[in-house]
Amino acid sequence: MVLPIAVGIDGSEASLRAVEWAADEAALRGARLRLVEASLWERLEGDLLPGHPNAPYERMRVERNAAVAERRALERRPDVRVTSAVFAEAPQPVLVRESRTATAVVLGCRDSHGVDRAFLGSVGLGVAGHARCPVIVVRGSDGPPPAAPGRIGLGVGGRAGKSAAARFALEEAALRGASLRIVRTRGRHPLETAAERTLSAKALEEAGRGKADASVADVLRDIRDGLAVDRRTTEGHAREVLLAVSREVDLIVVGDRRRGEHPGVRLNSVAHALLLHASCPVAVVPEHM
Repeated sequence: MVLPIAVGIDGSEASLRAVEWAADEAALRGARLRLVEASLWERLEGDLLPGHPNAPYERMRVERNAAVAERRALERRPDVRVTSAVFAEAPQPVLVRESRTATAVVLGCRDSHGVDRAFLGSVGLGVAGHARCPVIVVRGSDGPPPAAPGRIGLGVGGRAGKSAAARFALEEAALRGASLRIVRTRGRHPLETAAERTLSAKALEEAGRGKADASVADVLRDIRDGLAVDRRTTEGHAREVLLAVSREVDLIVVGDRRRGEHPGVRLNSVAHALLLHASCPVAVVPEHM
């Protein structure tokens, strides 16, 4: 059975863009789309009894958010099955819980103002750091996401073996008919001269390509015929390199290594920077150890 695609909604335009992305994802994977709204309003204000003056408004607000999100999803993908759920809890624990039974969790990003960036920090970063499945934060332009992203970027480290992030990126590329760019970064040695960097550029590229291949070797064997894959090594800090790559692709995928579900877990610095500053949607994939 294909697990659903869960998407957090709150009535904002950013969350509706996330709904559109999630509807595409659900359609491509043959999955159900699950709209999830979570709010502590009732706990902060007290239980809304039937006679409470704000009870009708709060009920109407929640119902309207779900109805608008469902309509946006069906306008985007009429054949997708849509369900919804509302929780009187803080968004982060609800969405982390949803991640245990979802193929992916999708979130919007309102980053035009400081308060919106703080919201992403308190919810999006927390969900991405604790989720049990890939978390996609829909960043980028204010318009609707492309119906079929044609370029997917994958940031990899130098470790060989199975990579959940690589597998997810390959799946996305295959499902969307997109090209895949695999990027590995190399730090500059402080004593290396400009001449040495120039002379070693070709050797560096070849060696880096081998290391990039090794880090995704388990999934490179599964590449489908016709899937365009570009492997490259770039000198520089991973955060800066991948932020630059995010301006050239439609989705960028990175892994985040973690052990278990420790409450104090934090995202690695690369994933953190991409979620806050990338120019396109970002998928953070847990690499469980």
